[in-house]
Amino acid sequence: MGICFSTTSDHCLNRVFQWLEEKGGYNHDLQKNLDSLEETMIDLMAKQASLSRRLKREEDEGLQKLPELQVWLDRVEAIEKKVNALIRDRDVELQKLYVCGFCYGYGETVFLTLKDVEKLKDEVLEVIAEPAQTSEAQERPLPRIIVGQETMLDKAWKHLMEDKVGTLGMYGMGGVGKTNLLKQTNNKFCKDRCEFDFVIWIAVSKELQLEKIVDEIAQQVHLREDGSPKADHLYNFLLKKRFMLFLDDIWEKVDLAEIGVPFPTTQNKCKVAFTTRSQAVCTSMGAKPILEVQCLAENEAFDLFQKKVGKATLESEPGISDLARIVAKKCSGLPLALNVIGETMSSKRTIQEWMHAIDVLNSYAVKFSGMKDKILPILKYSYEDLKGEDTKLCLLYCALFPEDAKIDKETLIGYWMCEGIIDESEGIEKAENEGYGIIGSLVSQSLLMEEVNNYGKGVVSMHDVVREMALWIASDLGIQKEAFIVRVGLRKIPKVKNWKVVRRMSLMHNRIGHLAGSPECLELTTLLLQEFGNLSKISSEFFKSMPKLAVLDLSGNHNLSELLEGISNLVSLQYLNLSDTDIQDLSKGLRELKKLIHLDLEDTSQLKSIAGISSLHSLKVLKLLDSALPWDLNTVKEVEALEHLEILTIKFDRSTNLESFLNSQRLMSPTRYLKIWSSNLKSSGISFPETMDKLRGLHIFNCNISEIKMGMICSFSSLVKVRIAACSCLREVTFLMFAPNLRILELSSVYNLEDIINKEKACEVENSGSLPFPNLRNLRLLYLRKLKNINWSPLPFPYLETIRIRDCPNLKKLPLHSKSGKHGENGLIIKYEEKEWIEGVEWEDEATKTRFLSSCQLVKV
Repeated sequence: MGICFSTTSDHCLNRVFQWLEEKGGYNHDLQKNLDSLEETMIDLMAKQASLSRRLKREEDEGLQKLPELQVWLDRVEAIEKKVNALIRDRDVELQKLYVCGFCYGYGETVFLTLKDVEKLKDEVLEVIAEPAQTSEAQERPLPRIIVGQETMLDKAWKHLMEDKVGTLGMYGMGGVGKTNLLKQTNNKFCKDRCEFDFVIWIAVSKELQLEKIVDEIAQQVHLREDGSPKADHLYNFLLKKRFMLFLDDIWEKVDLAEIGVPFPTTQNKCKVAFTTRSQAVCTSMGAKPILEVQCLAENEAFDLFQKKVGKATLESEPGISDLARIVAKKCSGLPLALNVIGETMSSKRTIQEWMHAIDVLNSYAVKFSGMKDKILPILKYSYEDLKGEDTKLCLLYCALFPEDAKIDKETLIGYWMCEGIIDESEGIEKAENEGYGIIGSLVSQSLLMEEVNNYGKGVVSMHDVVREMALWIASDLGIQKEAFIVRVGLRKIPKVKNWKVVRRMSLMHNRIGHLAGSPECLELTTLLLQEFGNLSKISSEFFKSMPKLAVLDLSGNHNLSELLEGISNLVSLQYLNLSDTDIQDLSKGLRELKKLIHLDLEDTSQLKSIAGISSLHSLKVLKLLDSALPWDLNTVKEVEALEHLEILTIKFDRSTNLESFLNSQRLMSPTRYLKIWSSNLKSSGISFPETMDKLRGLHIFNCNISEIKMGMICSFSSLVKVRIAACSCLREVTFLMFAPNLRILELSSVYNLEDIINKEKACEVENSGSLPFPNLRNLRLLYLRKLKNINWSPLPFPYLETIRIRDCPNLKKLPLHSKSGKHGENGLIIKYEEKEWIEGVEWEDEATKTRFLSSCQLVKV
């Protein structure tokens, strides 16, 4: 027992002495350990800084940090805080040691921390980064047959490969092939990733769901977190990545930051490409460039159609191939329609079936198989996306015009105003601006197409399939087919089962000679009867039962010489177009139209009198351009009596009293278009008053005048088009410098014209420092043999597109410098007809010569 006790006691004493010795060592070596800790920590921080610099270089090269390194960095960060705390307590703990002789806890912590720091410092980290985790570009399924997108695909790919391009927008009408084009672009990345970390595809759809988009992007970039990923987390993750993001079918602006996507820049080299039906969305997304995906050309469209129909069907009977071309043409190049109709016709192997198909497409295309359930609903999404019922009504109104019609914008807006779709109560010009805004939105949504016709007027047209969609909607999806009637190719009034439900009717371009009967059209608001060809008579009873008719267009009926008294029954009529008819005067019935706002009598070659027009108290628009109306004092007084008149178009010739017009401030003020033709003017010239601020078009022909004077600076602020011809006494047209919005200028056969802008005349006018022609688009100079100067010094011409010069031998210098004119793909072109002339041009300098000489075009007469 004693032996056992002795052994146990010795063991315990040894343990105690060992513990005391260890604690004493912590105290004894404390100063030394603290010094070592500081030195080792400095070495560790140097290693951390070195690894961080190395990591940044490798991340810049596309590598990503290893998890092992992150663990090491986290441990360094934690131990740095611990060491700083120990160093901060150093003086206090050493004081304890000196006074009390011990500070065991602190000394032990210093010792153990030193060991941890040494271990971190000595840890070997040869590899700190690896190739970044990426996602493979997922190939998107495509239709078996795609035709005609090669050029657009190449263009889109080329833009995406440019460093300066960050966001690419592609827009076009529904069914035109935007998604297929975007898919093909995506699929090219399956073969060539172009160093992108991620290639992301998101189908956005009409209802924008931001959280869903964030989830889908996070999933495709392998970003995992508890619950739904936050946009800011995704944003910070992608901030360090290079990505290619495809957004298909967006209907409104998508804020990239809200879906966790950094905006593409030349620095981060990221890209975003998207499709939409709206050009405005492209602009709001900051897309540069913006590409329009257009319908297929006729040959490409027929190629696609043939492939969908199949060779066996096309060759099943002689003549089917020719009929197939007719059917394909009805699709107007829209791939959606070509695919659906082509598939339907692939089983039709008789001439009769193909003829029937053509009949259906010509008469009521909605009945064609696949049209109502596969084609029109897709286009209807664009209609439903339009903002405001007025905009929707305006689109449907355009369907009243025949296929492929070029619809004059001004005429269309006039219809809308008088139908009450646009409010004109606060002024015609304000209402017109609203109308142009609506047209702009419809064009932006790819529902209308716009262009400038051969006469320089803005026109719009509808794609045939969009038109079918509009007719379908206007007839309550086919339920009320007779509510919206559009017919062509008729020789008599169409048969209508129920005239009472007809709201709008268009019978333009028919061969109806006589409008007889008294149809009971109690809901009819618009009736378009222009260009019948041989219409010569309208029954006095025809207009008897049309109490709501607001718009009546009879223009282009050359044989129509009178309106019978029955027109007085049109108590709601606000718009009446009799232009290009043989109307001779205003009938008594016409003078009873107290609500009439718009009366068009342009191109009325037989018009002799408008007596009684002063009784049209509501009239705001009166168009008389190119009419044969003689302007005597009585006519001037009658028109002056129209107190609400806002727009007047007018022509003066030898038989008219131009002086009485020029002296009438009441008539000059609303004049929008003025034509002076062979007028008996004094040779001293024309002096326009300062009240002609609404004048948009001026045409002066064969007048013996030496000068055109202005009343004040910018008195022609609305003038956009000027044509002056055969005025042999004119030597300059300096007044044009006060037409800042002039777009088209044509000077022809003004044989004594020497200057367009004369320096001395211009300098005489106060504040003439403003440069002329800031908005000029087209300049035509023809047969001006004495012309020497357009302007005495070079001009910027920022919007000038074409200069056309013919037989101007003394015009040696053009007012251009190297930065003049419109730049870019559609830059300024100089067209000339004499090789000798271009060879004699004296350019401002060599840079100007280099810039323009290559764009000069010799035009053969």
